[in-house]
Amino acid sequence: MSYPPEGLEQPGPEPFPAPLLPPPPPLPPRPPKFSSRKWLHALLLILTVLTTTYAGAGHYAAFASNFERRSVAFNWSLLVHGFWYSGTLLGILGAHEMGHYLFCRRYNIDATPPFFIPVPPIFFWTGTLGAVIKIRESFPTRRVLFDIGVAGPIAGFLVVVPAVFIGMSLSELVRSPTEGSGLWLGEPLLFKLAVRAVFGRIPDGMTVNMHPMVLAAWFGMLATYWNLLPFGQFDGGHLTYATLGRISKWISLATVAAAIVMTFISLSWLVMTVMMLLMLRVFGPSHPPVLNEYEPLPPSRRVLAIVAALIFIVCFMLVPIEFNEFGSHP
Repeated sequence: MSYPPEGLEQPGPEPFPAPLLPPPPPLPPRPPKFSSRKWLHALLLILTVLTTTYAGAGHYAAFASNFERRSVAFNWSLLVHGFWYSGTLLGILGAHEMGHYLFCRRYNIDATPPFFIPVPPIFFWTGTLGAVIKIRESFPTRRVLFDIGVAGPIAGFLVVVPAVFIGMSLSELVRSPTEGSGLWLGEPLLFKLAVRAVFGRIPDGMTVNMHPMVLAAWFGMLATYWNLLPFGQFDGGHLTYATLGRISKWISLATVAAAIVMTFISLSWLVMTVMMLLMLRVFGPSHPPVLNEYEPLPPSRRVLAIVAALIFIVCFMLVPIEFNEFGSHP
């Protein structure tokens, strides 16, 4: 017999009515992944094309003047020749940043397309301060951080290599100027290799009158090895943290110390040194941790780290830019 007997169930207490609570406020909408103000990206790109093309026109005029042995009047045709410089430089910078961006897309990391930074040539003779992307969330693992960090320098370098060889083939071998003064550009190993491949051994008293395409490739090499410096949140800092973990903090500090020493050798290191000191003051020496810091890095990434180190070596310049009297430079 069941209890209570059927038909004799005791009525339970009346339930209390549920309180009427207001609905929770809606969460603020998260920006959709990869969203950005497309008009701003397009505007900055157009302005950077204009400033770099104008700068390129000046560089082509200097190339055509053959170290001022003949004067070249500024005209509209020079602007067309300015694309030798602007197209090459923006190709290198764009490939670098798109390498980062496309790998962010591959790993579903929220990031913006590249922002190009135009600068009037009267203030900075490159016509641009480069390009950047903005990554808007943390990296999940060291492998993802490594892949995104290394993709930029490798992609940019793949454009630099043909540019420096093609540009060198368009350059001329001329007599070295003996009067006046000017800027002397450092010669990284890749640059020397291109000179040897195109011209062989340079005779005494001769020098290379660089085509603007070579100049753009030279700036690409400068940007590549500066980005690969093993510091903070530079590309090199990402790779150092991804491969060595928290030891990267001390490598960042050593890099800053080396850069300070380099400013006493060449003032062309001053801007980069000041930038690193400011970043050190704002962000500190430690790289921001990834979400899963203890995931091991696959051996294949260590091979790519060696490739990145080789790119750094062939692009490195002890003295990038030097102001000298003609005839006094070796």
